[in-house]
Amino acid sequence: MHHEQPQQPASSQFQLLSERRFAPFFWTQFLNAGNDNLFKFAFTVMVTYQLSVKWLQPEQAGLVIGALFILPFVLLSATSGQLADKLDKTKLIRFVKSFEIVVMLLAAWGFISANVPVLLVCVFLMGVHSTLFGPVKFAYLPQVLNERELTGGNGMVEMGTFVAILLGNVAGGLLIAIPGDGARYAAGACVLAAIVGRLVAQAVPALPATDPALKINWNPVSETWRNLKLAHGQLAVFRSLLGISWMWFFGAVFLANFPAFAKEVLHGDEHVASLLLVVFSIGIGAGSLMCEVLSHRHVEIGLVPLGAIGMSVFAIDLYFASSGLPPTALLGVGTFLATAAHWRVLVDLCLLAGFAGLYSVPMYALIQIRTQPTHRARIIAANNILNAIFMIASSVLAGALLGAGLTIPQLFLAVGIANAVVALYIFLIVPEYLLRFVALIVSRVMYRFRVSGDEHIPLKGAGLLVCNHVSFVDAILIMAASPRPIVFLMDHRIFRTPVLGWLFRLGKAIPIAPQKEDPAVYEAAFERARAVLADGELLCIFPEGGITRDGELQPFKGGVMKILDGFAEVPVVPLALQNLWGSYFSRVEAGTAMVKPFRRGLNSRVGLVAGAPMAPAEVSPETLRERVRALLAQPG
Repeated sequence: MHHEQPQQPASSQFQLLSERRFAPFFWTQFLNAGNDNLFKFAFTVMVTYQLSVKWLQPEQAGLVIGALFILPFVLLSATSGQLADKLDKTKLIRFVKSFEIVVMLLAAWGFISANVPVLLVCVFLMGVHSTLFGPVKFAYLPQVLNERELTGGNGMVEMGTFVAILLGNVAGGLLIAIPGDGARYAAGACVLAAIVGRLVAQAVPALPATDPALKINWNPVSETWRNLKLAHGQLAVFRSLLGISWMWFFGAVFLANFPAFAKEVLHGDEHVASLLLVVFSIGIGAGSLMCEVLSHRHVEIGLVPLGAIGMSVFAIDLYFASSGLPPTALLGVGTFLATAAHWRVLVDLCLLAGFAGLYSVPMYALIQIRTQPTHRARIIAANNILNAIFMIASSVLAGALLGAGLTIPQLFLAVGIANAVVALYIFLIVPEYLLRFVALIVSRVMYRFRVSGDEHIPLKGAGLLVCNHVSFVDAILIMAASPRPIVFLMDHRIFRTPVLGWLFRLGKAIPIAPQKEDPAVYEAAFERARAVLADGELLCIFPEGGITRDGELQPFKGGVMKILDGFAEVPVVPLALQNLWGSYFSRVEAGTAMVKPFRRGLNSRVGLVAGAPMAPAEVSPETLRERVRALLAQPG
């Protein structure tokens, strides 16, 4: 596909805002999220404070409006996912934005005539509009951004969405509150935002359909089930979908309870409730943007455990920060901020949201990069269905716990503890997250890790990586350099090492013993190694056969030829780990490693250089060793 993934990546995520492939799309979705929330919040405030509707009490208004908006996600996501895979995404975006203008004109009439049933219909129709837009939104990015831009692009979209939600809520609340003419101003703003959004959508570049031959199944129930099964076919993707849905469950508990938390626990007025929303949105936006910086511009799922730890730590601290605040009269923002104890609450909320951003953005990027382009929008649709179900479950469960007598701080505590349990479960069933987290810590904290030539590591299909063996953490550093999972063929003795052995077993590394020592283990290792390549995955071997004892490159053994036998097309990529000799994990002291922890201090510089791939036909142990030796000599 000629439109898939341009070659020259943008120098930063902010540069994308100056490029036509990204900027019009970004502003279209920004206006989309902003207008949704401007309309919903203005309507909620109108029903709560300005109208007296017998059949819609103020305390139920928010829930009813929220449920009506989410309902189309459950009913129609499956259909919208198929449409996004079958049709030109740009045409679909323009249709959705034209539909939004029609809905907003109807809503404007509803506002001006204070017609609540018409406005409720518009809430449902805006839910339909967002359901149609959702799969297009996330399936569009991997078609126009390459792997190095995907985390940054997702971070920008996530940040933009939360800023738009925030601005929409603030604008909706302010406009509808204008004495006498609030409804007219809110109506005008909704229509204006829809028209501007449609004009911006006109500049989104054309994108061909990814699966034009798809036959649409209009039965939402059977198609929803089919989508969930399709997602379940790729376990890493499916578990990421569950992880994102859990984040929405977690976040919904906080967002839904901000007004009550502000009033009953923090003794603040409605402006304090808005302040909590502002702080939460800033946190999510900052966390989302931080992903690109921390991931070194790859899809770095090692950030997910870091995000999960932060979410739990600050949710639990929020309980302690907000318990036992003395009752006072309702405080305005100024008086609220003048109390030191309240700052701890705001910092907890901001950091909790920031870590939620770190948690979710890499998961979205993983789903986009690991899903077949032809099925991408349907997988995103499955994600939207799961998100909607989890958010509904979140409000039902939170309501039940509060009804059973839990205070709001206790509810936050319960969710923080539940998050730790869920995260631990996810990381044990998908060890890749945990392994990448360890790789992130080793490569960023213990060492200052620099990678060059990583564009030679294949992003798709089988590949054999061949590297010198200097230390016990070689595999972890190589893992940190690749956006894809790697299966390692490793000396069976390394599995006896405490902690590292457990990690390598968790990562399904293949143990190998010398043929003379254990012929059965030797043969089984080669069989499994060849199966990895046959499955189109990355395999990494250390052909020296063991960790160097003197820092010199040892002779390469012939196992590499045995693995490649019959694989004429698999690229062989030479790698060289530089500057690791002499560090804590290398065998410096009389052939033993891990003796003096701070021999070189924390954060010492190490490097990995990847060379140009070789065809199997030009590979021999000697030529490979010469390639690796040449890479070792390169300046790091």
